Amino acid sequence: MLARPAPRFHAPMRFASSLATAPRPASLALLAQTVTRYAFATTAGIALAMGFTVQLARVEGHSMAPTLANQDRLVVDRLTYRIGNPTPGDIVMFHVPVAPNRLFVKRIIAEEGDVVLIRNGRVTVNGRQLDDRYVPADFRSHEDWGPYTVPPAYYVVMGDHRNRSSDSRHWGPVPREAIVGRVQARWWPLSTVTLF
Repeated sequence: MLARPAPRFHAPMRFASSLATAPRPASLALLAQTVTRYAFATTAGIALAMGFTVQLARVEGHSMAPTLANQDRLVVDRLTYRIGNPTPGDIVMFHVPVAPNRLFVKRIIAEEGDVVLIRNGRVTVNGRQLDDRYVPADFRSHEDWGPYTVPPAYYVVMGDHRNRSSDSRHWGPVPREAIVGRVQARWWPLSTVTLF
């Protein structure tokens, strides 16, 4: 009988060679430092982009009730109106024409060229009654206003709580450049999170 030589086992050699190529502590520190730098740069980039595109706001007052409540927290999209224009029905945040350092949140009722008329609290735009089912009967005002033709690059805004809102009926239309952005969502309180 011929004896075969025992097979050579090279595993210890492979293990030893893999140890030789394993990252050293200095290499791990360099890797961690690089990952940290990339993570910081990515986070800073996202924060910067969000600063140009999104703004957080808090509702102060009841002029947009029942749609928005006092102390609701909002996400305002600042990018949409850099690309397009506001449209009637949008809820917007803007600098108040009579106090430019203050920000208000209201709903756009009419845009340039539209003729707005209010009789006994009922709003008509271009002769058609506004579909404002979002305004409860006890929030509806009973005044008369207009007719008013909206000038170019301006918007008429009103609060949903018509009898508790300081809006275009009191201080005129809002210029296009005063509009900061469109209210996209209510994120607080969590029980009433809403996309608009």
